[in-house]
Amino acid sequence: MRNVVLVQGGGVGLDQEEALRAILRAAGVEIAFEVHPAGRAALEAGAAEAIPQATLDAVKACGVALKTKLLQPKGAGMPTAHGPAVPNNYNVEFRRRLGLFASVRPVRNLAGLPSRFAGVNFHLVREITEDLYAASEHEIVPGVVQSFKIVTEAASLRFFRYTFALATRLGKKSVHCIHKANILKLADGLYLDCFRRVAIDFPEIAAKEMIVDNTCMQLVSRPHQFEILAAGNLYGDLLSDLGAGLVGGISATSAINVGDGVKVYEAVYGATHEAVPPGSANPLPLILPAVEMLKDFGETAAASRIIVALEGVLTSGVRTADLGGTASTATFTAAVVDSLLRT
Repeated sequence: MRNVVLVQGGGVGLDQEEALRAILRAAGVEIAFEVHPAGRAALEAGAAEAIPQATLDAVKACGVALKTKLLQPKGAGMPTAHGPAVPNNYNVEFRRRLGLFASVRPVRNLAGLPSRFAGVNFHLVREITEDLYAASEHEIVPGVVQSFKIVTEAASLRFFRYTFALATRLGKKSVHCIHKANILKLADGLYLDCFRRVAIDFPEIAAKEMIVDNTCMQLVSRPHQFEILAAGNLYGDLLSDLGAGLVGGISATSAINVGDGVKVYEAVYGATHEAVPPGSANPLPLILPAVEMLKDFGETAAASRIIVALEGVLTSGVRTADLGGTASTATFTAAVVDSLLRT
């Protein structure tokens, strides 16, 4: 039996967790979950901080975590030029405190979810420690704000070594480096140079370069040309949502966040129960990263069975409200469980 820390952010994450447990049981997969709250869920449970040290310690000790989206406190607003209206984004803070440096987004079609393309299957790998998201900014004088894009050789080399190693493990033949070095000649120039230096050590993989604006056009016109896209923090954030749009929406995506000795399989989508009432949540955002986790555990047969069951249920028209259907969380889950028990 595998041990996994389940980082529970509350809201629809609670419904997603219940659905996932039922589906794993039906698939015959035994996982011992150690549940730890974080984000708004931790604060509402009386924790002194949104990301308790005990939660981080548990993830580090286990090495593997499955995470729902961490929700902000009630009444949280957007930051202003004069400072953040709420504490830092808990999901970003969670990654930072664990030392996670790359986020892998599998982008592939799921039968039963309408999309403009069929047969899309690539991975977007995003560097998640620096770039503009290092949040180094200040107001110079009233009405003038300066933000710094941070790119370092050390972080870029680490990121590309991981990306090329991932491509090798997945049997991919090409990696595209996404950049804007034609304009940001120093920042993206350094990033691109690191890509070229690492690529030399992987001669069996075609190292390709593409400017980010052209990448956007290529993704919505010829997405099948891509196998691995390697992007900095900002470009990767934007392109990951674009990729989700290619394959049926945010519910069809997942994230695997990687650090030294730690992997966090993350639900990309989550919401409060004020926004999505209990019992009506779509469980796919937690099921899909769990499937990626099963693959990495070597449970490929179970992972494949779950995907086949999901696709069959979606194709039959059983979908939650956000996917255009009327099914409750329980109804959708029961349909998936029934499919698994019949195969």
